[in-house]
Amino acid sequence: MKKYILAFISLIIYNFSFAQETVIFENQSSVITTAVPFLFIASDARAAGMGDIGVATSVDAFSQQWNQSKYVFSEAKSGIAVSYTPYLSKLVNDIFLGNVTYFNRISERSSFAASFKYFSLGEIELVQDEFSEALIAQPNELAIDASYSLRLATQFSMAVGLRYLRSDLKIQALDNSAEAGSSVAVDISGYYQSEEEAYNSFNGRTRLGFAIQNLGPKIKYDDGGRENFLPTNLRLGGGFDFIFDEYNTLALTAEVTKLLVPSPPLYGYDETNGIPGQQLDEEPTYIVKGKSQDVGFLKGVFQSFGDAPGGFSEELKEFTWALGAEYQYQDSFAFRAGYFNESDDKGARKFFALGAGFKYTTINIDMSYLFSASKIQSPLENTLRFSLTFNFGDGEYREY
Repeated sequence: MKKYILAFISLIIYNFSFAQETVIFENQSSVITTAVPFLFIASDARAAGMGDIGVATSVDAFSQQWNQSKYVFSEAKSGIAVSYTPYLSKLVNDIFLGNVTYFNRISERSSFAASFKYFSLGEIELVQDEFSEALIAQPNELAIDASYSLRLATQFSMAVGLRYLRSDLKIQALDNSAEAGSSVAVDISGYYQSEEEAYNSFNGRTRLGFAIQNLGPKIKYDDGGRENFLPTNLRLGGGFDFIFDEYNTLALTAEVTKLLVPSPPLYGYDETNGIPGQQLDEEPTYIVKGKSQDVGFLKGVFQSFGDAPGGFSEELKEFTWALGAEYQYQDSFAFRAGYFNESDDKGARKFFALGAGFKYTTINIDMSYLFSASKIQSPLENTLRFSLTFNFGDGEYREY
């Protein structure tokens, strides 16, 4: 009996010693990173003024970014919108996001839209030494997309969108083999907007929306480089319009978003290749918790719902949420406010937003301002954003 006990104790000591010799745990980031992150930036001032929400808000010309199926509820026949968003404006003045969007209601039941989004990272001056001539690089990213929306029922519609993405971030002056990465992506969305219903002291209208965005192959910049996931995400939202009279309306909206990209796993390292307790230069030896990110984009979508190393509690942290409100007076003036929240472990984006909009005949002018509520400063903090919309055939379609 003593021999068995001694053998058991020896086995435990051996296993413990082996674990201490071959595995160390490092503090690793749990933030999910993707290619073309500029797609996360709200390019229009109306959505930005309500905390970056738009999947279930009422239709506007910039619905192409949030939920294309809303276009078939537009009262205008067509429209064109432009926006300009300075980025890191406290540091530089040549980094910006620009957007142009066009939509057209083809009939009572269908609509078409297209947009162009361009993100400039400004000019970068490269100087090898004091005798060399400076080289100027202009890294940039862009997206071109088109969508078709169809009304499947009186209050419900769906849409599909196709997007081309190009990311030119590698500087050819430093690497002759550098090329721009590109990919294509698909959006699928749906929108429900109820009829106006009478309550005791006001009328009301319900809005619901969903969207799966940027579903497509990874981006690769060169043959030997790593493939990067697109920022595929799921948006779910709902809202309600309090219609007090023909002049005053208050719209409240809530939205949650989940990034459909695999979570980074927790890696273990072999201590025999380095000094225990210190970060090693070598690649991680194996995965301790979580799952490998080396999967296709479709498998990555399904994997993203259950691969967080911290389990279900960490999966919940990967959801962002936002609340927004919009008050409209006589369809000519609007005041907006919103709040956006992201877990501290997943990026720590937290901010309040304010916005306003003015309408004169067929022209809409919108603006917004962001206040960071996080310890990590937002690149858009204290930045004033503008959007301009021209509606044609306004009032040609009447929904109510």
